Amino acid sequence: MSAPIVKRPLALHVNGRAHGPVDVPEDMMLVDVLHEYLGLTGTRFGCGQGVCRACTVIVDDEHGPREVRSCITGAHYFAGKRIRTVEGHARRDEAGAIVELSPVQQAFLDHFSFQCGYCTPGFVNAATVLLERLAKAPIAASEVETTVTEALDPHLCRCTGYVRYYQAVKALVLATPGLVRERAP
Repeated sequence: MSAPIVKRPLALHVNGRAHGPVDVPEDMMLVDVLHEYLGLTGTRFGCGQGVCRACTVIVDDEHGPREVRSCITGAHYFAGKRIRTVEGHARRDEAGAIVELSPVQQAFLDHFSFQCGYCTPGFVNAATVLLERLAKAPIAASEVETTVTEALDPHLCRCTGYVRYYQAVKALVLATPGLVRERAP
């Protein structure tokens, strides 16, 4: 006989909208809540072990934006936190139609950065976190390549599209005013 499923109420803020409270199993991972309860399927379940990072979401808190792997982090950890998924980046009109992609999404399209696209949501979130951090603490132009590599290296792409992801983010960082200093301090 299996143990009964224990549920607890969960309220989340995802992409600027409040959701819940809804009864969610205590051991359910966030990626499953996003898919099954909220209908947000852009966050990908890849390896299920937090290694590939296709499941990455952004959590905004007092320390700024940070990446969290949603396939290994229980949904209840996110109670009351502000979360962004890949669906939350593009600008939409009142009807919900996309009217403008985020700068990261547009850069990935412009550089043909993906093949199958399965890993793309994780890369979009990683690059978004990087750009938001650089807006608060710009780096020297000589540090851009290393900084982009450090931000994207934990993410896996089975189609080996790394070069174009890195090129897109590097070009975006260099083209976005305020992210790069002229000289090191």
